[in-house]
Amino acid sequence: MIDEKKITKVIEEVRPSLQADGGDIEFVEVDQSGVVKVRLKGACSGCPMSQMTLKNGVERLLKERIPEVKSVESV
Repeated sequence: MIDEKKITKVIEEVRPSLQADGGDIEFVEVDQSGVVKVRLKGACSGCPMSQMTLKNGVERLLKERIPEVKSVESV
């Protein structure tokens, strides 16, 4: 089981850069297969670049810090 506290800590590191652009991110859950689910809020929720931010930013950092993470999805 992946430690949710570790995931939350990494997301807290990413949050200020998203907030600087008027958006935000919220951890929702992690499933048994290592898929982390997050909710993009504010400007991020409707931004066409949000999937790139999610994959190239949040997912990359989470996988780097927590090898058990397989992917990150927006819900």
